[in-house]
Amino acid sequence: MVKTCLLIASFSGWLVVGYSNGSWAQTSGYLVRDLLAPCVEGDNDARDGSVLEMECEQFIAGVINLYVYMGIAKKDNVCLPEQNQEDEVRWAFMRWGHHHFDQRHILAVQGLLETFKAYFKCE
Repeated sequence: MVKTCLLIASFSGWLVVGYSNGSWAQTSGYLVRDLLAPCVEGDNDARDGSVLEMECEQFIAGVINLYVYMGIAKKDNVCLPEQNQEDEVRWAFMRWGHHHFDQRHILAVQGLLETFKAYFKCE
């Protein structure tokens, strides 16, 4: 419960919880490149990597919680992993980001939505 409250508080400045006409709204302009930086550096930096990885995974966890809670995952036919969810999504997002490097200027939330659809379709 505390973890959920902290996540919601952490993302209140970044996200406007709105999903209409298939698009998310985001207040700060937090882009794919902004999220890729701590995700990638979290793996590359032996000293501060855990802090950067946590930053990345907390953002991802907030988006996942909203995505599932609002029923969008079901609508999009997305089945996110049950185990080690944030880490699995982080790795998928980094793969998606490297394969779609030309889209690093889009909103981070949109990049995550594209990652969910590309890597976690229900079978």
